[in-house]
Amino acid sequence: MGFRPAGMHTLATAICAAALAACGGGSDSPQPLNCADITTANLGLSGLKVAQAVEVAASGALPAHCKVTGSINDRTGIDGKAYAIGFELRLPQPADWKHKFFFQGGGGTDGVINPAVGSLINTTSTTALAQGYAVVATDAGHATGQADVSFALDPQARVDYGYNAVGTLTPLAKAIVERRYASKPTRSYFMGCSNGGRQAMVTAARFGDQFDGLIAADPGFNLPKAAVAEAWDTQQFMSAAGTGQLPKDAFPQAAMALVSQSILAKCDALDGASDGIVNDRIACQAAFNLTTDVPTCSGAATSGCLTTAQKTALQKVFDGAKNTAGQSLYASWPWDPGIAGANWRFWKLDAGFAPLPFNTLIGAGAMGYVFTTPPDVPDLSDGGLGYQLGFSMDTDAPKIFAIAAPFNESAMSFMTPPNPTQLTKLKQGGGKLIVYHGTADPVFSANDTIAWYDALKAADANAAVYARLFLVPGMNHCTGGPATDRFNMLTALEDWVEKGTAPDSVVAGVNPADPDVAAAGWSATRTRPLCAYPKQAMLKAGATDIESAASFQCQ
Repeated sequence: MGFRPAGMHTLATAICAAALAACGGGSDSPQPLNCADITTANLGLSGLKVAQAVEVAASGALPAHCKVTGSINDRTGIDGKAYAIGFELRLPQPADWKHKFFFQGGGGTDGVINPAVGSLINTTSTTALAQGYAVVATDAGHATGQADVSFALDPQARVDYGYNAVGTLTPLAKAIVERRYASKPTRSYFMGCSNGGRQAMVTAARFGDQFDGLIAADPGFNLPKAAVAEAWDTQQFMSAAGTGQLPKDAFPQAAMALVSQSILAKCDALDGASDGIVNDRIACQAAFNLTTDVPTCSGAATSGCLTTAQKTALQKVFDGAKNTAGQSLYASWPWDPGIAGANWRFWKLDAGFAPLPFNTLIGAGAMGYVFTTPPDVPDLSDGGLGYQLGFSMDTDAPKIFAIAAPFNESAMSFMTPPNPTQLTKLKQGGGKLIVYHGTADPVFSANDTIAWYDALKAADANAAVYARLFLVPGMNHCTGGPATDRFNMLTALEDWVEKGTAPDSVVAGVNPADPDVAAAGWSATRTRPLCAYPKQAMLKAGATDIESAASFQCQ
């Protein structure tokens, strides 16, 4: 069926309106659909097929609901494979529906539909479905699974993955919701982390008028650039490795623990409290010096020192990817004690289930297939290590900006928010955007997100009226690390959208089951305020209870 122009959401909206007028008893007295009656024929939405609509009994924390699965725009790609925008929509019982819609962001390279229950990411206490939301999720246009990125050999599949799946599914899912309840949702929200956070930021820029509020957590909104940085990191880590060694061998856990302890020694008390958390990020970046603050080994590496080769490699990683001309290809990374976290190590040095970093295992294939134009087909038989080591910062990195027919959108076009500092649709529609990012994220640099928000405020002095950034000290990718990484950002967003209460701070607690928290010896009841950037949490004068958020203020 060939390549279809992107941005079909506007056409879908018109089709939805026409279809709704043609069925359901007329606009004066629309009749709700029973779950079993949610069928392709009864909906009459162009391009949408319902595979199944079944009642699901209450189980555990999930209420009874109707689960709808289906697809949009089934087609055959130029690679001869079958494609469609797969989706799952879960609808509370009519008496439980709060007239709200929730789009659940994906993750990684998508390819699977995670259960559309509305996971809130940094809190396990509830789900959006349990709170009365209708929740939708998608595979982003390909059902190949996360391990298979060959979908990117089809240009439309690339575009669907980047933005078109969300843009197409949103109005159609809302149309199903309206038919189910004979009433439109009064509020619409989006939430995702990692690639789901990227989806949230892309959606805010492209389809901001479709949502009242969005949450972008640890967003990889410059994901192609971050994939370049993953190759850069591997090259630097391997430069410090001996014969037959891998990144995990070059930087054992003791080495990262030493750096973490050195950061704490220099920065922990800068916020007024010696508590294992670096809240004063700005002062820490100026104060900490890897060369002078971490002992240098006179011989072989030990647990109490780093070799010159280790220091050189680690400094280059934290300075960010560069080409041979010294031009920056991705952001630098903040020094944070969370770099000794298990999640940081999983992504950056040692996935555990395989001897390579997960940034290599997932990053090499994505870089070659998805973010390179025309697509490269890398040899991944070694887990992607050889591909990343051979990746040229001079000749390969620029291919994330390239186009080559029939791939008429570059990776930086279909993956990133267009005009990310001009959220016109979101702003004009009165929508709100909350972005939060762990300062020890090993996948997407918090410095990149900070630079985005600084640029947004430079372009619009009133940006805080509709967009706010929160940094989570110590937190690794989406969760984990020595951090207060338990909080409910959806409630903060709801209060902002529905009550007009803009979030200046959000109280966060710890996950006592996290080994990094246990190792730090923190109280299981520790809380901290997460502050709206650029403010940071500082100990109040005279306060002594360092386990309580009430002892800190944002300033």
